[in-house]
Amino acid sequence: MPLEPFKASAPLTLGVELELQLVSLSDFDLVEASPDMLELMQRRRFPGHVVPEITESMIEVSTDVQVDHGGLLRQLRDIRDALLAAGDMLNVGVCGGGTHPFQQWNERRIYSKPRFKEVSALYGYLAKQFTIFGQHVHVGCRSGDEALFLLHSLGRYIPHFIALSASSPFVQRNDTLFHSARLNSVYAFPLSGRAPFVLHWDEFESGYFAHMERTGIVKSMKDFYWDIRPKPEFGTIELRVCDTPLTVERAAALAGYLQTLCHGLLERTDAPPEEQDYLVYNYNRFQACRFGLDGTLVDPKSYASRSLREDIQATLQRLEAHADTLGSRAALEHIRELTAVGNDASYLRGQYRERGSAEGMVEAAIEGFRP
Repeated sequence: MPLEPFKASAPLTLGVELELQLVSLSDFDLVEASPDMLELMQRRRFPGHVVPEITESMIEVSTDVQVDHGGLLRQLRDIRDALLAAGDMLNVGVCGGGTHPFQQWNERRIYSKPRFKEVSALYGYLAKQFTIFGQHVHVGCRSGDEALFLLHSLGRYIPHFIALSASSPFVQRNDTLFHSARLNSVYAFPLSGRAPFVLHWDEFESGYFAHMERTGIVKSMKDFYWDIRPKPEFGTIELRVCDTPLTVERAAALAGYLQTLCHGLLERTDAPPEEQDYLVYNYNRFQACRFGLDGTLVDPKSYASRSLREDIQATLQRLEAHADTLGSRAALEHIRELTAVGNDASYLRGQYRERGSAEGMVEAAIEGFRP
């Protein structure tokens, strides 16, 4: 079917989606609780939206459209509190984290929904291995051209969001040595990675997407697993590289950082994005996944190298005036503190050492999700 027209939306509005873990409180493994959770949530008023995810040990929540960090944080807290109340009724723990540290993918059950069954039939075991948990952030754009400009301008900053949100150091009881092991699972899908370098919506729609549709490979934008993708039906770009943080406060801060960064980029005082900027993209992305804030970032324009921690701190300083305009200073302060104390992956490793087991790590994540 043809690509939907790009629906203009209020610029820099925000929406957040969180994929969350449903955990047994007896053994701290994942539990197939999403059908019961969804039924319970449908009986009561729920702030935002709640939907199933591909396996029954996951649940996805999303906010309504928000204009600033403060409103977003308030709704995320309301959503968290409603989820926790439902989980308490079912004796199910709810937590963040990009991977569950010891679940076995072959034990997962695909949620009974036509699209999920179709994905499972196409991708085989990868569908169950997709029991990973991410945060997606939507940013409103006035036009398709603006969306594509932001999408490609943000390419240089993708490693920031990977390193800041990283919360998936363990897989099947093993320390992967990665801060974000989750993104390795995403990269297994053939339509993952970065979007093609196109800066005009009509060219994207009638050129790239139309050609891809004619191949029979894709039917809609949902078939692309890009790090950032346009969502024409919402009038947004969607950042998809973040692991689900351990707290909604961190989730809101990441969204506020993205909003502030986009506000600065739209001034168009920096050199415009170019295809050659992507020459260092995969290297920078790997560094963020593997080493987190201690990873190296190569600037695609100047070719200078510095740590991601240093680059984020310098970017925060440049964005101070934009934060004042948007009311996102609290978000940027959270990010600044994060660069000093370390990300959730470092925290989880510390909890593993302190508590002595992967189960203890999950228990810490459940405790951390509570207010």
